[in-house]
Amino acid sequence: MKKLFSLVFFCTILSVVSNAQTQDKKWNFGLHAGISQYNGDLGSEFYKADYALSDLNALGGFSVSRYLTSHFDVSFMATKGKVGYNRPDGYFSSGITSALINFRFNIVGPASVVRPYLFVGGGAMLFDKNLTISNKQMDYTAPSFGAGINFKLSPVVMFKIQETFLYSNEDIRDGKVGGQNDMYLFHTIGFSFNFGNKKDEDKDGVADRLDKCPSTPANIAVDKTGCPVDKDKDGVADYLDGCPDVAGTLALNGCPDRDNDGIADKDDHCPDVAGKASLQGCPDKDGDGIADADDHCPDVAGLLKMQGCPDTDGDGVADNEDRCANTPRGYKVDASGCGLDDDKDGVVNEEDRCPKQSGVASLKGCPDTDGDGVADLDDRCPLVAGLIANKGCPNISREDVQRISLIGNKLFFENNSDKLKVASLVQLDILATILTRYESANLEIQGHTDNVGDDAKNMTLSQNRTETVKAYLVKKGISENRITATGFGETKPIADNRTPLGKAKNRRVELKASY
Repeated sequence: MKKLFSLVFFCTILSVVSNAQTQDKKWNFGLHAGISQYNGDLGSEFYKADYALSDLNALGGFSVSRYLTSHFDVSFMATKGKVGYNRPDGYFSSGITSALINFRFNIVGPASVVRPYLFVGGGAMLFDKNLTISNKQMDYTAPSFGAGINFKLSPVVMFKIQETFLYSNEDIRDGKVGGQNDMYLFHTIGFSFNFGNKKDEDKDGVADRLDKCPSTPANIAVDKTGCPVDKDKDGVADYLDGCPDVAGTLALNGCPDRDNDGIADKDDHCPDVAGKASLQGCPDKDGDGIADADDHCPDVAGLLKMQGCPDTDGDGVADNEDRCANTPRGYKVDASGCGLDDDKDGVVNEEDRCPKQSGVASLKGCPDTDGDGVADLDDRCPLVAGLIANKGCPNISREDVQRISLIGNKLFFENNSDKLKVASLVQLDILATILTRYESANLEIQGHTDNVGDDAKNMTLSQNRTETVKAYLVKKGISENRITATGFGETKPIADNRTPLGKAKNRRVELKASY
């Protein structure tokens, strides 16, 4: 056993030192050395070391691999040496050259100090020509598999121990054909390293996978993390820092702000007193946008156009000069701040219904010529004193009210027709005369029928009769706008329609005059 360890140590000393494969350098090259063991029809040497050092089957070789992911890579492994069996129960020996392609799975990530791995693959083995056994020199391994451990000696150097099992597709190399194909075990150790160019998109010398600032502009000095140098440690890179030697704030491009008013000291007219940017860093106690030194009312917020003084009612006149400081918004005012009153009646234009005519305040600035309390603007009888309820007109006399009502009872039409009888025309002439006397009064004509005949026809008949009356009065000079004509048909009886007398009473025209 001691002799076996001595050989392993000797092979390790002969190995070539190299670097560990990484994301930056994806190609890997390594050399390895070790011994082989046999398992087949003659017997098994797997993991046995009870023979002389001179009987060991040494081997060595190289490998090339390509990084795929943080846990997977693919490799080509070439090995040259000897395989054989030297026991009392049998003997064979042959030179061998093997070539394998393996897929390796790294159980832990590249940051680990110890990285165990598993692999599987296949390949071919070329043996010495031996015509007494077989004139065929090449066998195939299907599969080859194994495991190993990489030990990280530095951020780039790995020491590797590996066990490789090769299962042959033949059963002839040991000179005996039995129940199982020949198998071989390679015990190898060595060092490996990777090579290739690291990916560095911004060309700052820091690999992209480690670069915390992968978009750094060209020719900018960076630290080990790939971020631009920041000498004053204020979070603003020197190449962007307006004050690279003095710590400042990001908002001010790295410059300091002693009074914390958001204005860099180098631009602040009042660097020791917090102020506003619009005022070059100077204070504004009342917050009206005017520096205290220029504000006529520094303790009360005001307007720039009024030298910092307020205008409460927004009429354009400063409060200290405004004689009417509570003028409603939107009112036009004079130089003293009071509302305009064109007709000088004490009612400002915006509240004056008659801004061009002098009037009285109680009527919102409108005149009342007849003094009846109804503004001329609303008075239907502006030159005659009347009643508010009659829109400024006098009451219709009781006698005329009764005469108008009686005239309605004396209006008759041809049977089942809207044609007036001749006698009715005299009555309508009298009605026109009364209405002319009360030229602002309105007249309502209502037509009614009994229940004889179709309801709809009765409704139409009553409406047509009222329109006939209205048309006659209009011909007599009464304004159409003063007359309302409405037919109600048989819907509003005033007597019993079951008697002739009742029906006669229900066939009627009602006249009502009002303002």
